[in-house]
Amino acid sequence: MTDLFDRASDVEQAFRDNALARQLDQVTEQPLTDKQGTRCCVECSEEIPLPRLAAVPRAVRCISCQAIKEAR
Repeated sequence: MTDLFDRASDVEQAFRDNALARQLDQVTEQPLTDKQGTRCCVECSEEIPLPRLAAVPRAVRCISCQAIKEAR
């Protein structure tokens, strides 16, 4: 029974560590802006569409690049 609780504790800690690492990545990433003040993706340098920025105001990647980052 103790092994089960130890395993659950390990899984929970790994989950928290992963969530914290993702949060810290978001905090340190700065958005790119062009000369007109348009926010651009930090990966591909394409303009981030306004609907994406409306949904995720702190977005630093376009939807495609964010999907690739999350898949890693």
